[in-house]
Amino acid sequence: MGLTEIRNRIEKACREAGRNPQDVHLIAVSKVQPLERVEAVLDQGHRLFGENRVQEAAGKWPAFMERYDSVSVHLIGPLQTNKARQAMELFDAIHSVDRPKLASTIARLAQEMGQCPDLFIQVNTGEEDQKAGVMPAEADAFVAECRALDLPVRGLMCIPPVEETPSLHFALLAKIAERNGLAGLSMGMSSDFEQAIALGATHVRVGSAIFGERTTH
Repeated sequence: MGLTEIRNRIEKACREAGRNPQDVHLIAVSKVQPLERVEAVLDQGHRLFGENRVQEAAGKWPAFMERYDSVSVHLIGPLQTNKARQAMELFDAIHSVDRPKLASTIARLAQEMGQCPDLFIQVNTGEEDQKAGVMPAEADAFVAECRALDLPVRGLMCIPPVEETPSLHFALLAKIAERNGLAGLSMGMSSDFEQAIALGATHVRVGSAIFGERTTH
């Protein structure tokens, strides 16, 4: 499919939703992609990428950042507290703040480091046992808790259950964000980003549709 087609589809979805395409950021999900595929997308001028694991990103991005200007990498996978410092040094945004312990660790490190990436709170909209994220009923309290820690909470993130209609989950996330005065909505992936854009997504996370199917090492 490729980057150009995805960009065109995003523009079309924005037009249909009456939104400015510049308000929707495309995160190219580069996890477990071969370096040459990532390089090809960088060479096409794309600069915003998403990674799932701190270690993998640390082994990949510093070298690319030396060669390409204004690259921004966001962490979209779960974050262990013992990797928080490394994550805060490497990423411009963390989309998976999902528990009080992680929030307080980030707050402490932000004081020490004098900087903090943009943060998105992950909401488990499907209330799935195996999935990270705060439960929808607890989201307001957790947003307040993070703000009390002086954290730069920019928005919310969700990964809808595979077997359910994603738009219901996107609508729920948008509602929680709106009542908490949060502008950022990290939602929508390769199969459903048009629906996410229609419901207010500001960051869509697209991997295989840009890079081709993932290859596992």
